[in-house]
Amino acid sequence: MCTFQMKVLTWLDWFNQVTLLPQADPKARIIAPQLKREDLLEAIHCITPEGRIHRGARCIRFVGMRMPVLIPLSLFLWFPGVIIIAEWVYKWISRNRHLISRVFGCKGACAIMPMRKGNSPSDPHSSSEDA
Repeated sequence: MCTFQMKVLTWLDWFNQVTLLPQADPKARIIAPQLKREDLLEAIHCITPEGRIHRGARCIRFVGMRMPVLIPLSLFLWFPGVIIIAEWVYKWISRNRHLISRVFGCKGACAIMPMRKGNSPSDPHSSSEDA
């Protein structure tokens, strides 16, 4: 995830339900050794407290149910067939993310929102779910 996306998710996580962990963090290999670096570079992943891994749009659906602002989107993703379309859209965006970030100038966007306390990737007191 880019820094901007991590900051947005941090701000939307009002109840500190999600811990964000960059793929380069050594903890990522410990938490989910079955995920290869290439997998992590292709899509966002989350690991539930039960150890189940969600990827891409399914990860967004899972994480969104834990963030009040994203609940409507998450509920929409539960309608029959919507997740299939969402996965296709997610893959397209993921494949074209470098072009998209250049078009939208994400370098400057990363400074829009400061990181909230209690939810930084290095905060040991963050909650148990990883995204």
